[in-house]
Amino acid sequence: MRKIITLLLLTLFPVLAGALTHEELMSLTPKPNVNVNGVGILIYDGMNALDAIGPYQVFKQAGLKTFLIAKDKNQLVVPGDNFDPATFQRQGMSIKAEKSISEVSQLDILLIPGGAIGTVEQTLSPETLAWIQAVDKTTLFTTSVCTGAWILGQAGLLQGKQATTNWYRAKEFLQRYGATYLPRRYVQDGKYITAAGVTAGTDMALYLVNKLFGVKDYTQAVMLDLEYDPKPPIRGGSVKKTKRNVVDAMRAMYDWAFDTLTPGFRPQ
Repeated sequence: MRKIITLLLLTLFPVLAGALTHEELMSLTPKPNVNVNGVGILIYDGMNALDAIGPYQVFKQAGLKTFLIAKDKNQLVVPGDNFDPATFQRQGMSIKAEKSISEVSQLDILLIPGGAIGTVEQTLSPETLAWIQAVDKTTLFTTSVCTGAWILGQAGLLQGKQATTNWYRAKEFLQRYGATYLPRRYVQDGKYITAAGVTAGTDMALYLVNKLFGVKDYTQAVMLDLEYDPKPPIRGGSVKKTKRNVVDAMRAMYDWAFDTLTPGFRPQ
């Protein structure tokens, strides 16, 4: 896909190509080269599907070596979006990973998606946390989307860092892990890049593409290929843009859910 975009820049959109020569366009590579060990996205039952699939689409569209990883690649992962509150079971869409964590010891970029109860389960999984800690030792970038920051935090990777996460009790959760909350779409502190809730993962992925290739025209080409130009029908989507009564109701709903399903987990 990256070569197709490059050819489009070269043949159909010469203005976008700017001062870059044919050879330069054809030889565009990410710097540092994250295609050595690749971009690995951990998936697990109960995650938000878009937390993983949004960045996955961006990275693949940009020509980056990207793959999904699960504890066991032979077991389908069922996102938390398909949680049935009546039966407390996950059902519906499922996702298949390409590799098991036992097959991956090194990554250039690690991405941890978030969710709700499924994410809490991962923060309590010694196997997941140990794998993340081991892989993080050699990553160029370690990233999270939404409450995926809770997992990075539980792994001890956000201590003393600035970070962001899902809006729900964001400051309290990050304080638990020794991090300072910044209410931004995405935050980079050293090699750690955290994104706010769900859709912010797509913005973070585009930020990384732009950072790695260093050519705005190339990032725009990726964005155009995705027709990424969000225009929601009404104002909202963040605490700042949402009516206070709606924010309060949503917070109370999540408080009830966590207190009922994972007593004692949320900050009090």
